[in-house]
Amino acid sequence: MGRRAGARERAGNTVSVDEEPRARPAGVRDSDPTVAALTVAVAARVPVLLWGAPGTGKTSAIRAMAAAAGLPCETVIASIREPSDFAGLPVVVGQGVRFAPPTWAQRLAAAGRGLLFLDELSTAPPAVQAALLRVVLERVVGDLDLPAGVAVVAAANPPEQAADGWDLSAPLANRLCHLTWEINPRVVADGLAGGWTPPRIPELTGDWAAAEVMARGLVAAFLRVRPALACAPPTDPATAGRGWPSPRTWEMTARLWAAADAAGASGETRSALVRGCVGDGAGAEFLTWLAEMDLPDPEEVLADPASFTLPDRADRAYAALAAVTAAVTADLTPERWSAGWRVLATAATGAPDVAAAAARVLARHRPDGAPLPPEIRLFAPVLRDAGLLS
Repeated sequence: MGRRAGARERAGNTVSVDEEPRARPAGVRDSDPTVAALTVAVAARVPVLLWGAPGTGKTSAIRAMAAAAGLPCETVIASIREPSDFAGLPVVVGQGVRFAPPTWAQRLAAAGRGLLFLDELSTAPPAVQAALLRVVLERVVGDLDLPAGVAVVAAANPPEQAADGWDLSAPLANRLCHLTWEINPRVVADGLAGGWTPPRIPELTGDWAAAEVMARGLVAAFLRVRPALACAPPTDPATAGRGWPSPRTWEMTARLWAAADAAGASGETRSALVRGCVGDGAGAEFLTWLAEMDLPDPEEVLADPASFTLPDRADRAYAALAAVTAAVTADLTPERWSAGWRVLATAATGAPDVAAAAARVLARHRPDGAPLPPEIRLFAPVLRDAGLLS
């Protein structure tokens, strides 16, 4: 477990979250990349954590964002809670035991949507952090499943700036997208003079979930080139308490990349989201790799499969075919499905392994009534081994 910063003894757990003073409006702008990244993560329902110095408006911004969106916001201060406040209080019922959820979780469940705000996360001791694991990742509190419409947002001061601060445990840190909260003096001055503008949660337009499939393909193509980054837990406790690459955070990266695209986010916002999930090093490599891809437009390829030229580099070939298969599954028709097979047939001669991986995806998404195209014979052995072709 991480180190403890500071030597003061905690005075006790007697303060109720309901007694916390009301926060002032947030002094932030939607154009700030960190603010925009926060709103995209909330819209995509990816757990997010704001790191920043005390008194810089993190709590205010989160509450103002929830109020502007009309979302119920339940604030829970981790340092004054016990593990049972998240894992549930054991209650004997008949011959068994159930874990009763606290009232704040019941209120969110009754509302069907909302924002769970975990404040002062870096002051939570190890036992409380362990109890938070299922809450953050699965939105499970005791025996209660929170609705899918509930977003999880946290705020923390760096351990050296927090009262009785702790480094986050690696398992908890790996469940969050970490964003660095910085203050722009001009924004503060403008806010003091003219009022604060609350962050706005974007509406994710279109079938952005289908775009997530293509984003997963891009991440998969990158990890074929850099397999060492598929899972690279840091050995230093302080570094392990921030974003680092793992299968879970790469999956979060793909989801946030698709959500950022649907929200029309800037390049700086996308960069903040990627680095927040997998860390600065892995994030910088992934972003550089993406910038050098220069992939063909999958819709143009499907419109004219005969024009498709397989890229020479294996990673680009994998990414291009992943984009084509994602485009087919996003708008699935017999005609587009057949066009996808013609693209794979062209790729089969130059990169049979890569084409076979894409073929398994297409085979799983056969439209009802679509005839088997002749190109599928090229992949018959692979598809039979996978149980996708009789």
